[in-house]
Order: sequence, then C-alpha cells, then structure tokens
Amino acid sequence: MKYREYQPHPDLESLVKCYWTLEVPAQPETQKQRIIPAGYLEMAFILGDDIKRYTTEDKFIIQPRSMVLGQITEPFFIEPTGYVNSFAVCFYPSGLANFLPKSIKELTNKETPLAVLFGEESANELEQKISSAKDTESRITIVETFLFEMLIDPISIDSIVKTTIDMMFLTSGAISIKEMLKNDASKRRHLERKFITQVGISPKQLCKVIRLQTALKMMLNQHSESLSHIAYNSDYYDQAHFTKDFKEFTGMTPKEFFKFENEEMILSIEFYQ
Repeated sequence: MKYREYQPHPDLESLVKCYWTLEVPAQPETQKQRIIPAGYLEMAFILGDDIKRYTTEDKFIIQPRSMVLGQITEPFFIEPTGYVNSFAVCFYPSGLANFLPKSIKELTNKETPLAVLFGEESANELEQKISSAKDTESRITIVETFLFEMLIDPISIDSIVKTTIDMMFLTSGAISIKEMLKNDASKRRHLERKFITQVGISPKQLCKVIRLQTALKMMLNQHSESLSHIAYNSDYYDQAHFTKDFKEFTGMTPKEFFKFENEEMILSIEFYQ
C-alpha cells in the first residue's frame, strides 16, 4: 500500500488540510475495509478499478468516480474490485462550505457525485482532467485551479464556528460546548445552527469524533496501555463512556478493535498519521 500526503497552496491551507493519494495493487482475494468518522470532508477521485460501498451486510453500490464524502457519524464498509488508485482533497470541517452555496448537512453520511454539486459540465471537465493528468503534482494544480474558481468567500464561515473548531482540535476534543460558550444558551443555539449548515454535524458530534481519533492514535501507538488508561488520557469520564463512544463510531468495542486490527483493514486516514 502506498499512501502519500501533499500540502495545499498557502492561500488554501486554512480550508484544505491536505491532498492524499492511495495506491494498492489488485489482490487475489478482496477484503472489506471499515471506514470510521474522522471529522473531515473529502473530494475524491477514483482513478483505478471500481470500489463497492456496502449499504447492508451483502448489498452494495458502486461509488461515484468523482464525489464528495460528507461528514460521517457511523462506520461503513467499502471493498475494492481490483487495483486501487485514488486522489483526494481533505477539507477541514468547515473548509468545503467555502466552495458550495448549499448546506453541508445534505452531504452527511453519503457520497455525492461532483456533478450534483458543481453541475455536469464543470464536474465532467474536472474529472477528465484529473484522470488524464500525468502525475499527482499535475492533479494538485488542476484541482487547486478549480477550487480557486469555485471559492465563494473565505470569511463566509461564521467566526464562532471557526473558533470553536480550532478549540476542539487544540484540546483534542476534550472540552465541552458549555465550557467554550460559558453556558450562554443563545450562543449555543446559534452555534448549533451554523454547524449543521457549515460543517454537517453538531458541535457535540464533531467534538466526540476528534476525541475518539485521539484515543485511536493512542491505542495504535501504545498497545501495552490499559483501556482505562487510554480512556483517562483521552479525557473520557470513565472506561464505560469511552467504550460507548468507540462502538458508536467504529461499530466495535475497543477489545474487538485489537482483535480485528490485523485481520481487517480499518481505514480512517487520520489514525494512520
């Protein structure tokens, strides 16, 4: 597996976290891969063979060749049909809203074809340019040109949303919304409305995802640590609270995670960094 990240243009770095590529040779036997919430939104281009996205245990759809994957709040499974070759733009939680006139909420928990978001002509032209580009650097130039053309207004994102997200990442999700807003109910209602339209999920949900990602990284890097120690250092109330959130977002308990880690590829780009 070859995974690489690339930094965005300085004028986009407050909106775009990175560009990434993933290449995996075709395998004799394909394997389902678990995707879990990471708090980011992605514009992805499938350059290799098709990828299945399971809607139930045995039913699936074929993912669009060019799409936006919105915020996800529950795990799902994908399965490559052969050679994997993907190029993607990873947006910060409120980053994508700067390029779309519609509410980000409509993108949550699903893949949306670029044609639906940007129109057939623009989306098809972008997809053709990306697929025919000679290398990743060329693809980055192409997609950044597109993003600059689509950019609505970087200051259109409400400052309270941006400040709240920054604080969430700074504290690894270990801060309550009440604490951030000093228990001001009117500010909280305003923040929740803005989050739904500009991020796609509630402040509380994003905070939980960021904290879970912190715990996941700790689990991958500190196999010898007890689950109670990881829960404590990730600022969960107790191990039971940690297990509850873990299962909500990954579909398994922490103990099951250790069992499946080597048997089933678990994909959340964030916790491989």
